[in-house]
Amino acid sequence: MSALPPTSPEFPVPTQHFDLTSLRAADRYKLLISTVVPRPIAWVASLGTDGHVNLAPYSFFGLMGSDPPIVAFAPGDRPEGGPKDTARNIGSGGEFTVNLVSAAQASLMNATATDFPPGMDETRALGITLESGVQVRVPRVQGAPAALECREVQTVLIGRTRIILGEVLGLTLRSDAVQDAERFYVDTAALDLVGRMGGRGTYTHTRDTFQIDRIPYAAWQAAQDAERGAGGEGGE
Repeated sequence: MSALPPTSPEFPVPTQHFDLTSLRAADRYKLLISTVVPRPIAWVASLGTDGHVNLAPYSFFGLMGSDPPIVAFAPGDRPEGGPKDTARNIGSGGEFTVNLVSAAQASLMNATATDFPPGMDETRALGITLESGVQVRVPRVQGAPAALECREVQTVLIGRTRIILGEVLGLTLRSDAVQDAERFYVDTAALDLVGRMGGRGTYTHTRDTFQIDRIPYAAWQAAQDAERGAGGEGGE
């Protein structure tokens, strides 16, 4: 795969614009899921009114803030209309658990995306072991590298897009990923999380990282001054 060529005002990269307001929903979906990547995966557990656990993955998901900590995900509706079990359960109980997905659990997570009948307990059908929540009634997936225990704050409906906002009440991490509990240092690579890339079952690992430190303004300004000074040397 070749890298994009360097750009300059004289040689801009050619672009193509898509008017999303004029496209079919399916076409908008194809464009966006292939462009906004990688997307973290929320493996959401919720409780039905009958006490059965529903577990399903969603990649329209993200962390929205930390004071208070808020997560957002969009479970969408069933093809025939009406909310999916996850949205229905959260609407009636208010609590849910977001399990983050490791590479070792990716296949199992994918299996829970199967279109099981409404009310069916995916965890029992697939033999997924659960552990009790600490601050919510909803359990978490045993062995998940991280689990966020959440309480619904608000559900927003915009057309056919359903967005659930939840406050994160507690966080459970696998012990081997906690470097220093007193200083709240986490070994992110040890979580070995996966993310969603486009469609057709494509995922990515998160271990291939690189470091770019944030530059203080004073350092940036000093670099600019040094560059201008170097450019002036030897001039007439």
